Amino acid sequence: MNEITEVLPELLRDAISAVPEEARRDTEEIRIRVDRPVELIQKGQPLYLSYVCTAGDAQLILSRLSNYSMYTLEEELKKGYITIRGGHRVGLAGRVIVENGAVKGLRDITSFNIRIAREKLGIAEPLIPFLWKENWLNTLIIGPPQTGKTTLLRDLARLSSTGSKRIPAKKTGIVDERSEIAGCLRGIPQHSFGRRIDVLDACPKAEGLMMMIRSMSPDVIIVDEIGRMEDSQALLEALHAGVSVIVSAHGWDMKDLVKRPSLKMLWEENVFDRYVELSRRRGPGTISRMYGKDGEPVPHAESVMTC
Repeated sequence: MNEITEVLPELLRDAISAVPEEARRDTEEIRIRVDRPVELIQKGQPLYLSYVCTAGDAQLILSRLSNYSMYTLEEELKKGYITIRGGHRVGLAGRVIVENGAVKGLRDITSFNIRIAREKLGIAEPLIPFLWKENWLNTLIIGPPQTGKTTLLRDLARLSSTGSKRIPAKKTGIVDERSEIAGCLRGIPQHSFGRRIDVLDACPKAEGLMMMIRSMSPDVIIVDEIGRMEDSQALLEALHAGVSVIVSAHGWDMKDLVKRPSLKMLWEENVFDRYVELSRRRGPGTISRMYGKDGEPVPHAESVMTC
């Protein structure tokens, strides 16, 4: 967590260091709000520190995030988050500046949500028998927030681009709209991937899918959190171009997603070969169910119920 603590005020660093090591290891988010106690999210539950963030602390954090040059964060402030070294993402909240109906940026930032990016190398390997059949099967990973969707996608991208004894390395493209999968810093992925990886960072998914296909001719495309009509249309274009897709979407389960009009065309075209539902039942990454193209449970998938 050195990449995170180096942007924090020294007294806050000390307060976090005083937390038992095991609890620090389980921390998923550090939530900092002006005039409120700092909150650590561990296994989905809050732990409040005695340290209360001041306005001066918030200004110092923002200065360190921008390397003391706020103009360099202009684009990030429009999006509401900053990616820092190590692939960690810092979400921001404060006063929104709107111009001509569009968000121009943020001012008076009073809340920071530091989402700790952790690699879990190898967690996707038990899924190979279920997601690979002479090629990667078109797969949709479903789960509510903090169920490990992005972590699983990241390791699937690593497996796809490195290959293994069981599968060859494939040209793999990541369309990383929110800089979460690859955690790029100035375009360079901060996580472990193979030699055959290409990343479009901070690029809208629909546009990025088409750009990746036209420019990099990938065998496989990895995309996080589809949800808009444009995403669905672009995915269909990718599939018609012969590219395998592995994507995620927010939802409690398949039944939840089927109700979303923006994804309707994907169900009508029956594009996915595998549906993987995640939960936190036994911690992030718990695979609760896996379905095939016909909507029937995949046989023997219970052998990898937790990744």
